[in-house]
Amino acid sequence: MGSWPNPPTANPIELVSLSLAAGGLAGLMVFWLQRKLKTAPRGSDEMNKLSDLIASGARSFLKTEYFYLSFFVSVFFVFLVALYSADPPTAANDRLDGIRMGGCFLAGAGLSALAGWLGMAVATDANVRTTQAADKEGLAKALRVAFTGGAVMGFTVVGLGLFGLSLFFYLMTINRDEDERLALVYAMDSLAGFGFGASSIALFARVAGGIYTKAADVGADLVGKVEMDIPEDDPRNPAVIADNVGDNVGDVAGMGADLFESFVGSIIAAAALANGDPTLVMLPFWVAGAGIFASVAGYFAVGTKDGASQHQLLFALHKGTIVSGILVLAFVAIIISQSFSDGSTIVFGTDENGMPMPVTDTEKLGWKIFSCVVIGLFAGILIGQATEYFTSYSYWPTRSITEAGVTGPATVIIQGIGIGMISCVAPVIILVATIFGCNALAGGYGIALSAVGMLSTLGVTLATDAYGPIADNAGGIAEMAELEERVRETTDALDALGNTTAATGKGFAIGSAVLTSLSLLTAFKLKAEVDVVDITDPVVLASVLFGAMLPFLFAALTMLSVQKAAGAIIIEVRRQFATIEGLREGTADADSDKCVAISTQSSVEEMILPGVYAVMAPFVIGILIGPKALTGMLGGAIASGMMLAIMMANAGGAWDNSKKYIEIEGACGGKGTDTHKACVVGDTVGDPFKDTSGPALNILIKLMSMISLVIAPIIAGWGDWEMWYYGLIPIAICVIATIVVWKCYWSDTQDISAPIEKTVKGEEVDEEAAKAEE
Repeated sequence: MGSWPNPPTANPIELVSLSLAAGGLAGLMVFWLQRKLKTAPRGSDEMNKLSDLIASGARSFLKTEYFYLSFFVSVFFVFLVALYSADPPTAANDRLDGIRMGGCFLAGAGLSALAGWLGMAVATDANVRTTQAADKEGLAKALRVAFTGGAVMGFTVVGLGLFGLSLFFYLMTINRDEDERLALVYAMDSLAGFGFGASSIALFARVAGGIYTKAADVGADLVGKVEMDIPEDDPRNPAVIADNVGDNVGDVAGMGADLFESFVGSIIAAAALANGDPTLVMLPFWVAGAGIFASVAGYFAVGTKDGASQHQLLFALHKGTIVSGILVLAFVAIIISQSFSDGSTIVFGTDENGMPMPVTDTEKLGWKIFSCVVIGLFAGILIGQATEYFTSYSYWPTRSITEAGVTGPATVIIQGIGIGMISCVAPVIILVATIFGCNALAGGYGIALSAVGMLSTLGVTLATDAYGPIADNAGGIAEMAELEERVRETTDALDALGNTTAATGKGFAIGSAVLTSLSLLTAFKLKAEVDVVDITDPVVLASVLFGAMLPFLFAALTMLSVQKAAGAIIIEVRRQFATIEGLREGTADADSDKCVAISTQSSVEEMILPGVYAVMAPFVIGILIGPKALTGMLGGAIASGMMLAIMMANAGGAWDNSKKYIEIEGACGGKGTDTHKACVVGDTVGDPFKDTSGPALNILIKLMSMISLVIAPIIAGWGDWEMWYYGLIPIAICVIATIVVWKCYWSDTQDISAPIEKTVKGEEVDEEAAKAEE
């Protein structure tokens, strides 16, 4: 059997040659898809005006968010440069390590932000084109336009991620004085900074975007649907533009940054566990590159016919993932057969003394690693199918929530929480089986490769996810432009499908996050020189408990932030209905800019505290106590974060589609019934579950794992409490941030029950009359 250039003597540029080429192909695909999207008509002047308002609001938010994040990025850039310049972890004591780490951090943060911006830009252009396609050409064309917009997002994320990571990998190997194996080890140490930058932006983008979108959504629904009894996306509702802006900044820009970080994080984790062996370092880059080639083919497999049912629409999108999944396995089999040929030597793992251990039967090892990629890919598909079962109204769990609405909103909430909890069972069993299987085949490296395999077809799977917010926006534009009811029916069908694909995407992201975080934890343990972690050790057990608490604290803060921001929107919407003459009748225009400004300001303010706690937690435990305690903290956070994220994402998706089941299929009497109103309340509760707190939790566990890997060389070999006095610094930062945020943003509470004028079911009641009535 022939083989490619012998990896032990390969030039670093050869190790990432395929991934660089794949990243370039993704860029060409983005260019072609954008050209294709531009050929779809944009519709009437009124539709274009609404689309431009949404795009303007999204740009305004991201500019504000990125302005504030630039300070965070600047501070940590200086910190990392200073830390790694003063105490270089390399054997050669290379003072350039600080510049390398800081440069990678900047690159990761910048590319993550760019992925979110570009995704938002294309989504706000594709929405109006999808509306026009639904109006003039039907369901099949509208699906293709929306999916094309989502595909631009998908290929942008994988293209920027893989090309940027591959390029910086090569740059990190330049001017290394160590031997080839150590040079690759130290290059991967620097690339942990790339992951840190990407994770940081992803967390803040997900949190701020999630708070924005759900504050506007909840505010618009509670006043518009419940109090005023007007339809969803009615142009009279002042918050409806902010709601549609939120779909783009939260579900597109935030999701893009999230999955960008997942994609590069899985590659970094696998390559970091390669122990400097060129073949094993190369493999995750090449598997990800093969996935891009496969995703290009998968894009062309997506299509449906007019009048398709929800089952047929789901299958139309599944065709893309099936085709890309089959092709990526074929490509990876070829890569394995050529890279792990007889006669070559692979350094795989270490012996009892911590020395690299060569493996001569490389062909057998190669096929074991290939099996891990297969397991990871199929695990992702199975998790997606399980999520679809619990969140699509085609199946019993979501329909049971609708049926529970017959007895009121309380039973809708109870049933939804129960469905969310029980939905954790299948993904956990799948992930446990994946971890056991991959560990038996190829240890920690095999588990890391399974995460790369799971995310290898991200180009097409992200397209099916990003398509959802585009379809949602298209429906909003159809309603606000007062198009025919048949147009809204078409966009509602696409939107319901989008809710399911979004929930599937979130389950997929959570599954990959767990595998990636576990791999990063293994890499941290290796770099921090932690030999044994005894769960009965009080220090470790206490740290596990602390780590298990963190996802609940984080979710609580984001949920409370949505409530607080939504309260400000509710007050403003009520005020406008009460004071703008003719707004209720539709003869006057709402001041949508005010709601956009409130959502923007609130979301940026509310992202500070969760972000500070997430970033500082590894520094507090790792420096105050030591690396053994930090290992325990990460284990606790991964376990509880996974459960909470799955429960919240699936419960929220099921609540949303229980409402859609009534609106689209006419279940339980259709729109306007008490059952419908009960399910609207459930959907409102589920909004921050599925779009704010739930999705941010998988970033939380990856971010803390990545930060731990970044500081591992610094705290390596420390005993418990050895440097506790330095740990007081991150604690002080947390305390100061808490006091500042409380004084500036939280101490001034709003009374949403006492607006200037009370509005009830379309009737104005002044404040004195309201008091007299009470």
